[in-house]
Amino acid sequence: MSDPLQFEAFMRNYQNMVFTTAFRLLGSQAEAEDIVQEVFLKAYERFEELNGSPTVGGWLKTVARNLALNHLTRYRNRWRFFSEYEKEAGNEAETFADRLPAPDTHQQSVDTADQREILEAALQALPDSQRVPLVLFHFENLNYEEIAAWLKVSLGKVKTDIHRGREALRRKLSLNPEVAVA
Repeated sequence: MSDPLQFEAFMRNYQNMVFTTAFRLLGSQAEAEDIVQEVFLKAYERFEELNGSPTVGGWLKTVARNLALNHLTRYRNRWRFFSEYEKEAGNEAETFADRLPAPDTHQQSVDTADQREILEAALQALPDSQRVPLVLFHFENLNYEEIAAWLKVSLGKVKTDIHRGREALRRKLSLNPEVAVA
């Protein structure tokens, strides 16, 4: 690579998108940060061909999604940190909203940012089995068959989990009148 400053600018342009993609799937800031590092290591190796490409955003998002899904299937069930046990017990001092990344654009109003924060918090409160298929369907634009293949589950399970996730989100958001549920 000829210019490290060029790669640094590249990372700054895409880091929020990559982090948000990983965080929505994993639900853990630390795990999402690890995935972001892996994504940008892969991008660094291919920087010459990626730099200036019109599809670089899609490539980065796909790599982040793939690495996050691989992480979920390989490591999530094996290792649990004490902080995760405390979170389940309701002893977490820092709220989820304190860890949310900033919105992608600066032009959004404060109300829209608040609604997004509420939606993200409700989404992260869902169990993995509902959150992951919902994120893949609504944020990653995968169809049911692709989700079933990625998660190695039946098509019926994907449909059921997405339906249950939507219903759970609807219930959580109906408790908060600031967010309209479509």
